[in-house]
Amino acid sequence: MKAAGHVTLAGALVALLAFAYAELVLPARPLVSDYALVPGGLLPVVIGMLALAAACLSLAYGLAAGEPGRTAATRVLLLAAAGGLMLSAMFPTDASVIKSLSGEIHRWAAAVVFTTLPVAGWSLARGRAPLPRWNAVKALSVTSVLALGVYLAAHPASFTSPWIGGESYYGLLERALVLAEIGLIAAMTLAFRQRQVTAVPLAAADAPARDERLAA
Repeated sequence: MKAAGHVTLAGALVALLAFAYAELVLPARPLVSDYALVPGGLLPVVIGMLALAAACLSLAYGLAAGEPGRTAATRVLLLAAAGGLMLSAMFPTDASVIKSLSGEIHRWAAAVVFTTLPVAGWSLARGRAPLPRWNAVKALSVTSVLALGVYLAAHPASFTSPWIGGESYYGLLERALVLAEIGLIAAMTLAFRQRQVTAVPLAAADAPARDERLAA
């Protein structure tokens, strides 16, 4: 899990840096994926999405190596998120209104990413000891779900958007969702790595007792 954890955290960091570059350098856009439509924006957007996809794949691999039975559902969700991110990178969105096959694929692929990652985080943390690291995973999972719900309600395509004035801030909600899910992947990695670190000494401490029972 150690090497996979390094790759996962590196992928999350690259995605975060790509996001920061787009926000600070490129002309302002309503949604994060719209940065791919401005000059110089396609490369950082694609790099960010592919880096996050690599982080999901690496985390899934680490979970399979460290705890294959309990994390099966989490791994499936991470693989789905990675597939959604790769499709989002391959098929850019449309400007303003979705009107092409590429835009439709991008929209539904992004929907897969936004919905599967919070469920993956909750699935991984469910039933664990109430330690701070697992509580952080649960908190970021809930935060992602809440941000997604409000974002969908505020999006101009939603019938609820005019009621809550969503057109003026739906882009901020999407950015909050993106940051929460990048943080969620990092939190999942750190929590599981810490579990692996503490599990080894505990197993070593139990070994003499097992040997005494066997000898008896």
